[in-house]
Amino acid sequence: MAERPVFIPVSGSQELVKEIFFSLTWNPGFAPVQKKKNVTALHEAAAQSGWTSLLEISSKSEEKLGQHLSAFHPKVRADNLGEIKLECAFQGSKVFEKGGPYTDLYLVDPKDAKRDPRLQESGRLTGFKFNNFSFALEPKTIFYDWLYINAIYPHRLYKYAGFTDIEFNPTKSINCQARSCALFVSLMKNDLLHQAAKSPQVFTNLISRYDYHPQLRNSDPQSAFL
Repeated sequence: MAERPVFIPVSGSQELVKEIFFSLTWNPGFAPVQKKKNVTALHEAAAQSGWTSLLEISSKSEEKLGQHLSAFHPKVRADNLGEIKLECAFQGSKVFEKGGPYTDLYLVDPKDAKRDPRLQESGRLTGFKFNNFSFALEPKTIFYDWLYINAIYPHRLYKYAGFTDIEFNPTKSINCQARSCALFVSLMKNDLLHQAAKSPQVFTNLISRYDYHPQLRNSDPQSAFL
């Protein structure tokens, strides 16, 4: 058995995003067919509790939109470089005790950016710096959320009640494209999306007024930012 979350946008609440965990019989293996079975199992478990109209946000999604919104596809605008892949922006903007940000990662393949050895060899993560704005480590997902919301800003996702990402393991990381998608819809439903997307400072100030504090499900806070 395994537990995986469904991320629900919340209107008129301090939560912004509700995380509901469901148990499912896990189909092991890396084959796409196995992962799609897990998506189906998670959505069926959620449906039994009344949560339907869910969108899987990953390459294993049955819907083209879910595949398109996977973090290796959306792009963000970087100063002097134009549009770059979201994952490259996230990894290349990390600031460590002994180095960073490694902005050369902005222009490599997203998978290579994520595997760059400097990200493991530069000491503890201290924050993020992107387009000359420094992001703190709290709330833990604030920088990733900012990137993702700006990357998918043209989309409107009213038809979905919640979002999942079968690739996301809540005991190993905290940044999750499905959570960011739910936050996007929550801001949209609360008529805050346009304001939130104005600037990093406006976004961080806005989020700080809400009870939005995603937490890792283990004892190693640094692993949250992989």
